[in-house]
Amino acid sequence: MPEQKSFVAANIGLHARAAAVFVRAVTATGLPVTIRKQNGPAVDARSLLEVMTEDFGHGCEVFLEVAPDALAEGQTVSSASNALKALSTVLEGTDAH
Repeated sequence: MPEQKSFVAANIGLHARAAAVFVRAVTATGLPVTIRKQNGPAVDARSLLEVMTEDFGHGCEVFLEVAPDALAEGQTVSSASNALKALSTVLEGTDAH
């Protein structure tokens, strides 16, 4: 399963604007990405409501994942891994602030 460890850099965590920026980036990948805290439940990263409800706070370590059996035709594990790295950059960079 493609997985990427990351952290939430936005000062207010993944709430409101930062969550919307992240969810738009996830949706743009076309992949069924999930996000979770360590030992926490995975939520659909394409859902603004689920992301905001899970309370991913500032500095929170998160895991982004895509199940290999969820990849559509033409999508590869390698392309999913690259997409997760790009999403990690959104979380850790100024784009999510």
